[in-house]
Amino acid sequence: MPDINAGIIALLNGSIATNELFQQCDLGNNKVVLFNSFNELARDHERLHLNIVAIISESEVMEPTGLSLFDQIKKKKLDTIPFFLLPGKLDGSLAALCLQAGVAEVFVQPLRRDRLESRINFIVKHWAQLQQQADRKVVTQYKTPFLKRSFDVIFSSCALLALSPVLLVVMLCMKLESRGAVFYYSLRVGTGYRIFKFYKFRSMYVNADKRLKELQHLNQYNNEKVTEELPGMELCAECKAVGKKCRNQLHADENIWCEKQYLTSRKQQSGSAFFKLKNDPRITKVGAFIRNTSIDELPQLWNVLKGDMSIVGNRPLPLYEAEKLTADKYALRFLAPAGITGLWQVEKRGKGEMSEEERLMLDNVYAEKHSFWYDIKLILKTIPALFQKENV
Repeated sequence: MPDINAGIIALLNGSIATNELFQQCDLGNNKVVLFNSFNELARDHERLHLNIVAIISESEVMEPTGLSLFDQIKKKKLDTIPFFLLPGKLDGSLAALCLQAGVAEVFVQPLRRDRLESRINFIVKHWAQLQQQADRKVVTQYKTPFLKRSFDVIFSSCALLALSPVLLVVMLCMKLESRGAVFYYSLRVGTGYRIFKFYKFRSMYVNADKRLKELQHLNQYNNEKVTEELPGMELCAECKAVGKKCRNQLHADENIWCEKQYLTSRKQQSGSAFFKLKNDPRITKVGAFIRNTSIDELPQLWNVLKGDMSIVGNRPLPLYEAEKLTADKYALRFLAPAGITGLWQVEKRGKGEMSEEERLMLDNVYAEKHSFWYDIKLILKTIPALFQKENV
C-alpha cells in the first residue's frame, strides 16, 4: 500500500529491471511505485487521494500505453502531472511528436541512472513554471463538425437497423460453422494519432495461427526461422527486435492472432505471392463469403456510431504503420477524420494497384479538402466502386 503522504512517481508497465533501477535512483522525497495499469493507478488515486507527482510509462511511443495514454490521463484530469515515456526505440519524428503532444521527457532505453535522476528531479520540481513558460505546440485536434457528426450518427444507425437481419444471419452461420467469437478487434490509429478498437467479423478459425504454422512448408517465404514464441502466436522479426510481445494483435474473446499473419492470408486470396495457398484452410466458408462481399467490414458502423470513425475519411492504420508516418510529409493525414471509405478508395477504381506513396498523398489531399458536401460527393462515387471486380 503506497504512503499517501509521500510524493508518488507512478511507474506503469515497468519491467523488473526498470523497477529495480528506479528504486536505486535518488529522487528526493518522491517514491517510485509500480502499477500494473493506468486503471489501477486511477482507481487508487481516486480512492486514496494519492499525491502523484509524475507518471512514467515503459512503452513504445505508438503503443496504447504510449502517447495514446494521454487520452486516459486527460479524462481522469491528471494531465497537470508530468508524463514521461521509456521507449525501446525513438527517431526524430517520434520525438517531435511526443514533445508537441506535451510529453515532459522521453528516455530511450538502455536507461542511465544519472540522467533519470537529474531530469526527473528538475522537471517535477519546476513543472508548474515549465508549463507557464513553455510555448508548447500541441498537435492539432480534429473536431468533427456538427453536420458531419449528425450525418454519421443517422447514417450508421439506419444502416445497422436496416442490415440487422443480414447481420443476424451472418452471426448465426458463423456460430454453426465454427466455435469462437463472432467479432474480433485490432488496434488502429485514427484522428490525431488516437488509438481505438477497430471491429470486424471473424472470418478465420480460432486456431488460425496454429494452422499457419502447420502450413509453413507450403509458403515460399519460409526461410526465416521462428526463434521466439508466445502461446498461440509467433513473433515476427519486427516484434522480436522491439521485445517479447507481439505489437500487432487481433483480439476475439480470449483468442489472439498476429495481424501481420492475418493480412498475409488476405493478400493470398487476391493472388499475392506472400502466401501461396490456393484455398487457405484457415478461412471458414462463411468467412470467405463475408470477405468477398465486404460484409466483414460492417461492424465498423459501430465504430462510426461510437465516434471512433466517420463514414468518410482516411482509413485508420495499424500501429506499426502509423508510427512510420510521423514526419510532416505524412502527419497531415491524421488531422482528418478516420473513415470507412475515402478519397483513395474512389480514386483506385479501375487503376489496379496503387502505390503506398500515392495513397498517402491522397490522404493528405482529403485532409486539406474535406467538408460535408465533399464527403457526400465521395459517398456517391463509392457506390459504383463497390461493383468493380477488384476489392478496394
